[in-house]
Amino acid sequence: MQADLILHGGNIATLDKQETAVDAVACWQGRIIAIGSSDEVMAWRGETTRVIDLGGKTVVPGLIDSHCHPDSHAITATLWEEVKPNRIGSVDAMLKLVEEKTATMADGDWFRAFGYDDRKCGGYPTLDQLDAVAHGKPVYIGRTDGHIAVVNTAMLRVFDIPDDAADPPHGRYDRDENGRMTGLLREAAARQMVLKMNEAYTVEQYATGLKHVFGLYLRNGVTSMHNSLTKPRGVEAYMNLLEVDELAMRVGIIVNGDDDRMTEDVLKAGIRTGFGDEWLRVVGIEWCPDCSTSGRTAAYYEPYVGEAVPGEPVPNTGMLLYDADDLREKVVRCHGAGLRVCVEGVGDRGIDFALDAIEAALKAHPKDDHRSRVEHCCYVTPPLIKRLKELDVTDSSATGFMYDLGDAYRNNRGEPAMEDMWPHRSLIDAGVPAPGHSDANICSTNPWPVFDSLVNRRSDSGGPLGKSQAITVTEALRTYTTLGAWTGFEEDLKGSIEIGKLADFAVLDRDPWTIDSLDLKNVQVTATIVGGEVVYEA
Repeated sequence: MQADLILHGGNIATLDKQETAVDAVACWQGRIIAIGSSDEVMAWRGETTRVIDLGGKTVVPGLIDSHCHPDSHAITATLWEEVKPNRIGSVDAMLKLVEEKTATMADGDWFRAFGYDDRKCGGYPTLDQLDAVAHGKPVYIGRTDGHIAVVNTAMLRVFDIPDDAADPPHGRYDRDENGRMTGLLREAAARQMVLKMNEAYTVEQYATGLKHVFGLYLRNGVTSMHNSLTKPRGVEAYMNLLEVDELAMRVGIIVNGDDDRMTEDVLKAGIRTGFGDEWLRVVGIEWCPDCSTSGRTAAYYEPYVGEAVPGEPVPNTGMLLYDADDLREKVVRCHGAGLRVCVEGVGDRGIDFALDAIEAALKAHPKDDHRSRVEHCCYVTPPLIKRLKELDVTDSSATGFMYDLGDAYRNNRGEPAMEDMWPHRSLIDAGVPAPGHSDANICSTNPWPVFDSLVNRRSDSGGPLGKSQAITVTEALRTYTTLGAWTGFEEDLKGSIEIGKLADFAVLDRDPWTIDSLDLKNVQVTATIVGGEVVYEA
């Protein structure tokens, strides 16, 4: 046997249980066959072996983003306008973009944008402002959290929403002091529009967009991801890409439990967690009953602090998007059918709501090693940590929010609350597994600033996020490696560099363990390897 690929002359951090470091690794047919010193591993070299001299660079296992939305990202990245803070930094800039783009649109076209951050832009554009610049075209601007949007009158009319429309269940049309719509839509009010828009997108458009999105992940060393709330056409796009050998990353499908038809189809087919292979497999089913802290809609026991958005209810403790009995019935049924359940909970009230449903499922169908997950699981107070531990439920932590949205969290909940927000030190000490994720396209696909936030407990502005919850570099990296593999029931396949596991690696331009921790956000990936193949080079 001769190796297909050998990496040598570097600092290879295996992240195995012993935290072994070696000089070299050999791969054959997509798997790791040897690790050790360069001399030992080079014994596997043959005439056709590709040999890469690392020149002292550091290698870590391929990173795993265990909750993100690449199928939605595929659409917004290629067919919508990107209006995140790196492009749009003010209300005026947003209005100017709408004016410029709608001026050249054909009749019947819509302006659709995603990623708007009202906090960093100084507020939202109003319905009247959008009407004034949109040349009569319908406008939909999604907030960066995906839970709120601002629209103009033309967009309301497209969906036959009159000025005096009643709020939909689990949603809200914000109104000013005179009862007139402001253009701001919360939760179901915005979601019903997006669901209708999604009906128009083809499998081919998803596939084209996904190939673009894969590149965003691979350039940051991410080799696997779990697609949260996967859409049926997204699944078909993944299958098509796999058939033509263009699935550049390993994908875990989290079935969209919010889609009743998809849920029924999966249950009738008898599909369970683990169905698939090392490239594409089902890892669970998910529901979204809780919302957004940065958008001031997530469910908390105590009201939001800071400045309320015009039209926001005061006091505001957020909202839940399911009735308790309905959610409980769905979760119990799917857990009993062999699908690992994932329920979103962001605020403390939302996390309790998610745990209530999961606890009912575990009582109805007891199961060892169930690995049920509370998704995002941000404001985890000591009583909630205790409850997670007692139920053996995973804190699927939205670590990406820390860097990109941390300032909004601190402003909306108060600085003292940050000691219980993403409390990884306490979770680790209590023995509660907490894999991390980006929730991209909500936040960036780049996890290195996230590791910075976990270690230094700071946001993108440098603002503090509860210093008592700081963790080590190794612990931070484990949120995207060993824990990411474990939460996918794939710890035998990935997450560490060990013989027999998949040959997925990220080659770094600096050593995360020896640099100043404040430099973690600047780590660059010089090469990404998936299945022993170099799929990205800087």
